Amino acid sequence: MTTTTLTAPTTPERTAPTRGPAAARARRKRILHWIAVHSVAIAVALLFVLPFVFVFLTSVMSDSQAMSGDLWPNSWHWSNYKEVFETPGFLDWWRNSLMYAGLGTLFTVCSAIPVAYALAKFRFRGRRTAMLLVISTMMLPPQVIVIPMYLVWAQQFHLSGTLWPLIIPMAFGDAYSIFLLRQFLLTIPKEYIESAKVDGCGEFRTMVKIVVPMAKPGIAAIALFQFFYCWNDYFGPQIYAAQNPGAWTLSYGLESFKSAHSVNWNMTMAATLLVMAPVIIIFFFAQKAFVEGVTLTGVKG
Repeated sequence: MTTTTLTAPTTPERTAPTRGPAAARARRKRILHWIAVHSVAIAVALLFVLPFVFVFLTSVMSDSQAMSGDLWPNSWHWSNYKEVFETPGFLDWWRNSLMYAGLGTLFTVCSAIPVAYALAKFRFRGRRTAMLLVISTMMLPPQVIVIPMYLVWAQQFHLSGTLWPLIIPMAFGDAYSIFLLRQFLLTIPKEYIESAKVDGCGEFRTMVKIVVPMAKPGIAAIALFQFFYCWNDYFGPQIYAAQNPGAWTLSYGLESFKSAHSVNWNMTMAATLLVMAPVIIIFFFAQKAFVEGVTLTGVKG
């Protein structure tokens, strides 16, 4: 009698998939992509940064070394900035620029908020026509109205030789600021406003307590735009304040400074850097709110 033994079938051993070469290629591709993207970003950043580096290095050079072909100062002359500040009238230009930019920004923001709120949240006949009129004023070049406006401010109000003809009109609204802030307010859900009215808030209190805190990025954006515009404005002070050196701003006074120091490029670069410094510092600290405000203004039209 023969006995047969049954043997269990053997299962083949599972071999791990060979992903070594594919994983290595994917890893190399990611590394090359990272290098390519960041190389382009670094190259673009250098295009923007190098001019400021050149201005700074030239500003701390001596008179003989400035614009001589040397890119690095042999000795650091920090006293150039002190000499610029001691230039007659330079501190007055600073004060005038701060007054012009500060008051202009304050007046623009305070006047743009209620108008933008009305155009964004109120429903009334002629709302679209009013918005078109606001936008149409943006298409009117300032050179078209400069002569009649100058005659009004100079002959009727006797404010020529001052910066007030540039500051006072900002209290009555700026078309670009109104349009930009109105676009931002359209992104605020109307349920918040309706809830505030149910709780007994009037229109003004709703705007101040509900809308303004929610619109801080948009308000910051128009404030920065207006501050930069006023700080860099050359055309306006040239028209109204040219005959009074005591009312010059930095942008207009820098031209006079450059003419007086045409051969002293180190002094010219030091003055230029002092004019640019406030704008750079403000944008550096407020860029998050600025970018957020500008981005959200295009969400809803």
